[in-house]
Amino acid sequence: MGDAATGTNDFTAGVPLEDIPDGGVLLGLVGDEAVVLARSGEEIFAVGADCTHYHGPLAEGLVVGDTIRCPWHHACFSLRTGEALRAPAFLPLPRWRVELADGKVSVREKVTGRERREPPAMQPESVGIVGGGAAGFAAAEMLRRLSYAGPITLISADFDPPCDRPNLSKDYLAGHAEEDWIPLQPPSYYEHAKIDLVLGVPVVALDAPARRVTLADGRSFTFGAIVLATGAEPIHLAVPGAERPHVHLLRSLAQSRAIIAKATTSRSVVVVGASFIGLEVAASLRARGLEVHVVAPEARPMERILGPEMGDVIRAVHESHGVHFHLGHTLASIEAAEVTLENGDRLAADLVVVGIGVRPVTGLAEAAGLSLDRGIRVTEYLETSAPGIYAAGDAARWPDPHSGAPIRVEHWVVAERMGQTAARNILGARERFDAVPFFWSQHYDVVIAYVGHAEHWDRIEIDGDIAAHDCRLRYLADGKALAVATIFRDRESLEAEVAMERMLLSVPAA
Repeated sequence: MGDAATGTNDFTAGVPLEDIPDGGVLLGLVGDEAVVLARSGEEIFAVGADCTHYHGPLAEGLVVGDTIRCPWHHACFSLRTGEALRAPAFLPLPRWRVELADGKVSVREKVTGRERREPPAMQPESVGIVGGGAAGFAAAEMLRRLSYAGPITLISADFDPPCDRPNLSKDYLAGHAEEDWIPLQPPSYYEHAKIDLVLGVPVVALDAPARRVTLADGRSFTFGAIVLATGAEPIHLAVPGAERPHVHLLRSLAQSRAIIAKATTSRSVVVVGASFIGLEVAASLRARGLEVHVVAPEARPMERILGPEMGDVIRAVHESHGVHFHLGHTLASIEAAEVTLENGDRLAADLVVVGIGVRPVTGLAEAAGLSLDRGIRVTEYLETSAPGIYAAGDAARWPDPHSGAPIRVEHWVVAERMGQTAARNILGARERFDAVPFFWSQHYDVVIAYVGHAEHWDRIEIDGDIAAHDCRLRYLADGKALAVATIFRDRESLEAEVAMERMLLSVPAA
């Protein structure tokens, strides 16, 4: 029989049907490959056991209808086809044929090849994507996955192809991941997919009626449809010395490389800002052995998003790893080897990393006359005020059905999913963007998962022990859970996401 907990069930020999709970999974082996059997009603599916994003354990995930969701970063896969339905995963799961006889389920034959897709009903002459981040890459990838055959041009001001941006402040910056792990796809992918990458040249003008973009080098392109995935840019520090060469921002691979290069010759770093990025940088540079000081005006790290209790624990986690906090303070100036706070205190600093927030890049859209609302305003289908021009990612502000208000969020997974929806709608899907926002943040061995969106709340309901890093926090307004944060309760995070989706489905159509 084998052991369900360790996954040594031999699926080639067969397992009793009753061992697979309805709506659940069973982990086992087919030869030397790890496989999960998932049951949805009377149907049994066999797919690979590892998420194709970061190899998360799908046996610990959640079966929802004929899909399975990864517990780590909420990627969603079709159990029928293996397709990665929702980012952050893009590659499909392997599948096996399932045999049911005499009350036993056996798995032997692997399914090869993918199901052939019919060409989409709408085929714009060409698609231009402005921005090479999460949303831009996801849009291009989905267009090709849906068998769009026209030209795709992805234009990015960055000199590097689309990369795994969350890792620029996490494992890559900490020295735990090699650089060849960072690109979302190798260069050969774009050649094979016939996606034309135009790198290192910003778009300086958009003619919305003509759907034409002009680049800084004078070239211009006209497209049948456009996706504005311009993202957000870091806010610069406005103090004397902020332009010194040892002061760095972090948004691109090039900027992460520069911080790593400087860190190898530095002993002390001042991180300005106690944001997610700032504290992830602090953790990564502590992993490299630097003395780290964090300066920020707030009383607690990330209190505005996660509340006071979680903020206190996050501070304690960093302090236990040797980070020094200077909260309630701001920088007055930056010198060659130290910084001065507004109260006159001085801190040694061979390296300064600024993480005080970002702002949406909307100048191109504004100059083109598109409608703005603290971001590029889009419809529920992610179309801007100009027909045929869509916006996705950090710059887009969309009507969120969960909160009942327009929102703009700066989360990697949200940006990828918006890019996917924009691509589907370019091809005629008319798909509303209604994904529940999700992000994760890593602080040493503590990973926080957050679903939903709560700009304000009147109560935080805490289950578990935050200090013990085993908890679920529900952010409530008028009795409604707007968001849920968890530490080491991955399944509960998934369940919260599904509950929010189902709550939306239960609301009668207007």
